[in-house]
This record gives sequence, C-alpha cells and structure tokens, in this order.
Amino acid sequence: MNDTERRILEEKDPGRRMSALVRHYGEQLYAVIRPIVKTHADTDDVLQETLLKIHLNWDKFRGQSGLFTWMYRIAVNEALQFLRRKYQSSRVDDPELHRRLLENMRADPWYNGDDILFRLEQILLTLPPRQQEVFRLKYFGGYKFKEMAGMLDLSEGALKTHYHLAVKKIKEAIGGMELE
Repeated sequence: MNDTERRILEEKDPGRRMSALVRHYGEQLYAVIRPIVKTHADTDDVLQETLLKIHLNWDKFRGQSGLFTWMYRIAVNEALQFLRRKYQSSRVDDPELHRRLLENMRADPWYNGDDILFRLEQILLTLPPRQQEVFRLKYFGGYKFKEMAGMLDLSEGALKTHYHLAVKKIKEAIGGMELE
C-alpha cells in the first residue's frame, strides 16, 4: 500500500475521501472505462456511476486487495453493465454490439484517433474479452504483469499467455490488413 492509498483509507470525512479518490484515481478509472464503452460521454456516465458505487460500498472494502484493484473491478463491472443496458446485449462478444460501439466511437466528437487506431480497435474487438483486457492494460495502460495479477485475479503466467496470444493475433490481423 502506498502513501496515497493509506491517506485515502484513513480519511474519515466521506467528501474529502471522494475528492482524494477522484484527484488520484479519476484519470486511471477513466482509462479503464473508455476502451470498454468507447465514447467520452458514455465514459463520463459510467465513471460517475463507478464513483457513486465506490462511495456507497466504501464500508465493504476489506483491504484484501489494493484499493485501485477494488475500484478497477467496480469500474469494469459498471462499464459492462452499462453496455448490457444500453445495447440490450447480454454478451460482450456480440459482433453487432462491437459494430455499434465502433460506429459510436468514430462519431464521438472527442475521438481523435486516426484510421490505424480505429483499425486496431476493430482487431481488438475480435479477440476474446480477457485477451482484450490484458492487452489494453499492458500495451496502453503500461501496467506490469504483477500489477495486473492483482487487478484481474490471475497468475502472471496466465496474463503473459493472454498477452502474447493477443499480440500474435493482432500481428496476424495487421499482416492481412488491407490498406484503404
């Protein structure tokens, strides 16, 4: 546990605690949610729901995992629940859901990616959900396998396998990619 986590966990005033959580972890939680829901507006909505859930369930945090690990799980669950509600899909690997997410991402006024980034998103959505998650955390988030092990409750070996399989599939897809 680092000093920031310790200070937040020791804070008794709920308002100051939430302010500290947002200040220290808001961007990280946003970065967890955005790749799942794809648009800035939806990410803001899910982030608000995540912070509310963290606030309402604060007394349930037992310290068996790191604070960010606990919040990460809440954020992912909230994002997935949001997708299920918004698109009435119970499957996160539904191709129709992926198509709609990509359309919304490209139409998002906050989206500033180019065609290559958009194509990478298309490829990532063809991967199994766990490989997507591990790839995003490692490649975009810069997390170490040890950190991800706590966040995802998987062994480092399993994470390395998921990551390397994802990289292999991405390379294969890029190799067969038609340039427009």
